[in-house]
Parts: sequence; structure tokens; C-alpha cells
Amino acid sequence: MSIDWESKSTNFTAAAGKGYFCDTTSNTIEVTLPSPTIQDTIRFLDVAGTFDTYNLTVLVGSSKIQGDGSSDLIVSTERAGFALVYYNTAQGWLLTDV
Repeated sequence: MSIDWESKSTNFTAAAGKGYFCDTTSNTIEVTLPSPTIQDTIRFLDVAGTFDTYNLTVLVGSSKIQGDGSSDLIVSTERAGFALVYYNTAQGWLLTDV
């Protein structure tokens, strides 16, 4: 499966099936997730190694993340690479490594 990758250095709305090279060298980035359907997958990668200085924040929005409907996902690990896959309304977006 081919992934369509885009570079981002400011806040953005993600799209299902895409991968994002996130550069937080100068500022934090907030990501808004799209309205999902089951199996939608979105990938993120810290290309500058700066998530520990300027975090990537995935906003909880209208769908849960890891089963929690009230907490954003704040990524502060340098060189983090991860994916979110949507399961259902009860669990929402779940972390995965593929």
C-alpha cells in the first residue's frame, strides 16, 4: 500500500490515508482529525527530532483517541513515528505501529 506523504510545519487538518512529515523546529503543531470511518489510518513522523521541544498535539475533536473523549494526544518523544487507525465510536482512534 502506497502512502501519500506531506510535509507540515503549522497546524493542519489531517486526511485519512495520508502520512505527515511533521517539523516542529520552530513551533508546536496541532492536528485536527477528520470525520472517520472504520479502518481509516493516518501516520505521523517527527522529521526534525524536535517533538521533545515543540510537541505535536493531536486534538481529540468529535472522535475519541484511545477510548478517551476528553484528552488530546500530546506527543513529546523525539523522533516519534506512529499511526492512528479508527475502530469505532466507543474506542475511536487507536495507536498502531503500521
